[in-house]
Amino acid sequence: QVELVESGGGLVQAGGSLRLSCAASGRTFSTYAMGWFRQAPGKEREFVAAIIWSGGYTYYADSVKGRFTISRDNAKNTVYLQMNSLEPEDTAVYYCAADRRYLRVERSYEYTYWGQGTQVTVSS
Repeated sequence: QVELVESGGGLVQAGGSLRLSCAASGRTFSTYAMGWFRQAPGKEREFVAAIIWSGGYTYYADSVKGRFTISRDNAKNTVYLQMNSLEPEDTAVYYCAADRRYLRVERSYEYTYWGQGTQVTVSS
């Protein structure tokens, strides 16, 4: 079992920055990938970014490329999402996800473990 706890959400003006954190605990030693997804009201959950734990390979949705950066701290079992140049369209609940198996990182339904989510609101 893997537990994920997100933090760092909040209210920010357009153009501002936030850094989300996702701390993993439990059986994390064989994590394959961790990802960030988001869900806005009335919309489906969508892929934002992911990182392969071994090797650090990163993947991004086109909508956030160049603005968001995903990174990890192996010692702390934590993944981060640095979000810069935020836009009102980035407003959503952001979820952290993890899995120990090989998967297509952009497919939310392939992840086994999920955090409770953290709200990000960007005002115009």
